Amino acid sequence: MRIRNFAPLLLLFVFNACVSPYKPPDLGGLYNDLVQNESPHRNPVILIPGILGSRLVEKESGEIAWGTFGLGRLNPNSATGARRIGLPMAEGQKLSELRDDLWPDFTLDQVTFNFLGYPLELNTYAHILSVLGVVGYRDQQSAEAGIVDYGDRHFTCFQFPYDWRRDIVESALELDRFIKEKRKYVQGEIEKRFGIKDYDVKFDIVAHSMGGLVARYYLRYGVQDLPGDESLPKLTWEGSRYVEHLVMIGTPNAGSISAMLSLVKGYRPALLLPRYPAAVLGTMPALYQVLPRSRHRHLLDDKGRVVKDIFAPDLWQNNGWSLADPKQDAFLKLLLPDIQSPKERRRIALDHQRKALKRAKQFTAAIDIPAKLPASLHFFLVAGDSEETDETARFDSDGNLTIVEKGPGDGTVLRRSALMDERQTGSRTERLISPIPWTQVLFLFSNHLDLTKDPAFTDNLLYFLLESQRNN
Repeated sequence: MRIRNFAPLLLLFVFNACVSPYKPPDLGGLYNDLVQNESPHRNPVILIPGILGSRLVEKESGEIAWGTFGLGRLNPNSATGARRIGLPMAEGQKLSELRDDLWPDFTLDQVTFNFLGYPLELNTYAHILSVLGVVGYRDQQSAEAGIVDYGDRHFTCFQFPYDWRRDIVESALELDRFIKEKRKYVQGEIEKRFGIKDYDVKFDIVAHSMGGLVARYYLRYGVQDLPGDESLPKLTWEGSRYVEHLVMIGTPNAGSISAMLSLVKGYRPALLLPRYPAAVLGTMPALYQVLPRSRHRHLLDDKGRVVKDIFAPDLWQNNGWSLADPKQDAFLKLLLPDIQSPKERRRIALDHQRKALKRAKQFTAAIDIPAKLPASLHFFLVAGDSEETDETARFDSDGNLTIVEKGPGDGTVLRRSALMDERQTGSRTERLISPIPWTQVLFLFSNHLDLTKDPAFTDNLLYFLLESQRNN
């Protein structure tokens, strides 16, 4: 990572760090009175996880396809495992029509790994839920599962699990259904507890990573789908009728080149886990929807030129990327067991990839339109800017991708992507240019998953949810 002419500032930072030991705030003293005030006027919170953050379960058998890993679990490199986690493909059908029997049953507050018979747990969203729980946001999912006993005080915090493989717009439409269902439930609880009938319930959303994209589309367009003629939906801010604050944590608002690397090379969630093949990941429309924007110059060709359209199907086919990689036919055979001809399997795979890329281009255009926020809506961003993060990739004449430049971020999402920074690369002589009108931004020295564990995150989140000024 390059450092330019900041020696005096850097020395000052180091000096202050040496003479001023880090001391976290007294959060109890700051927020205790607000926590005790459980008035109906406090907005309930919805937590939306990022990609991989919802457990996927087979509807009939209850078998877990994603969320618990280790010996005896589904291997994505096997016939059963590949078909279980990969989405169906078929010519002549829309992506929304290609469904399997998996469903998201809850948010992964912890992921369990089974190593040589010993369970290992990795906290994912447990910290956010514990912070919200301490300050009076009682999580309905944890209460109903018997994990925490809140008595009857669990109507102020909800987790929204969604199928992170599928089109983000589909998830946004599901979020509308979820919000209206929970809104009716909260209204009933407020009437029962406080005697207020038909209270105008508004929610605050806390969204990590891809969850922020789901929320942003919903707030802008409500239940509108992307039009079939490749035009853009009408920006109405329909979703803001029920939402007042959106907190985005490490959201790739301008995409991530890491998503492209996963689509092209496959992805290994952890050192001891199997690699998910490129062909399996290539069936998932949502992954294409977090590709970086061409105008931000994150992809270079074999001559060092900026690729003009990262969503062009011919670009992917000519370079043999993801579903277009001839070497992935062994996995296509697993995904399409009824198709005996390699030529026919390839045709189906290329058709699926074209549909996913077309949908992704339309989706990114829809959420990139500059727009002023409604007066009642506020956006708060939490981003990392201290970790080296993949920024620019270049491919050779054989289509092999290599990272050639890194930039500041959280190790997964670039700082400029989180901000949706439209300034030209290398030009920071003017103030931020972004289509997203940020109400507040907080930068932390943490990686993508650890952003939520920083005391500064907790302090600022609680201020934003409990104490910040409201317009009504």
